[in-house]
Amino acid sequence: MSMWRSTAVAEPPLRTEFPFELPRGYLDPSGALHRDGVMRLATARDELIPLRDDRVRENAAYLTVVLLGRVVTRLGGITDVHPGIIENLFAADLAFLQDLYRRVNSEGHARADVGCPSCGHGFSVDLSGSRLGES
Repeated sequence: MSMWRSTAVAEPPLRTEFPFELPRGYLDPSGALHRDGVMRLATARDELIPLRDDRVRENAAYLTVVLLGRVVTRLGGITDVHPGIIENLFAADLAFLQDLYRRVNSEGHARADVGCPSCGHGFSVDLSGSRLGES
C-alpha cells in the first residue's frame, strides 16, 4: 500500500468561450441590433499580431479595437467580427467588452469561497454572475 494517496479534485475542463450580452448592442448598417455574442480566450498571437498593425502604430488606443476584433467570434448573427465592427460599437459596449476581456484573460475565473451566515456551510460562488459578463 502506497503512503501517497491522490487527493486531487477533478478540475472542470478549460473553458475557452464565454457568452455575453452587450448593454446596448451593435446596430448593423441594415438597422438590425445584435446584443448577444461569444468571446474566446486570447492567445499570445492575438496579443502580438495587433502590434504590427499600422493603425495601432499610429494610435495606440486602436489596439483594443484590433484585439477585440480577433477574440469576439460572434456578435448576434455576425460570425465575421472584425475591427470595423468593433469600432462602430457604442462606447458602453466597448467598455463592457474591454472589462470582459480583462476578466477572462487576466484573472481567469472569478470565484470566491464563502460561508452561509446562518449555518456556516462553506461553498464556492462565481462572482461574475450566472453567465460571464453578468453581475
